Amino acid sequence: MIALSPEADAHLARLTDHYEALNRLEAAENLLKAVEAAKLRIVASPGKGMNAPRPYPQLKRLGFLWLIERHYWISYTKTVPIQITSIFHESANIPGWF
Repeated sequence: MIALSPEADAHLARLTDHYEALNRLEAAENLLKAVEAAKLRIVASPGKGMNAPRPYPQLKRLGFLWLIERHYWISYTKTVPIQITSIFHESANIPGWF
């Protein structure tokens, strides 16, 4: 299965903590479901990701592939073994994170 990079793991932890602090347990659960669904999509068609999130074409320079699952942009490596490198809510300021 596809692993999370330390950065992606930190993104997931921050988002989960945020939802739990707001007592939005369903949102935290949906986040985890989105990550698992993204892993399945990546395994099924690893090359089908976008070169950058639609709202942020400048992120193409990072060299990752991107997909959106539910409300989350997820990036992953093009190399084997594939690794998820970041997880962001679709309304986040993604360039501000890099």
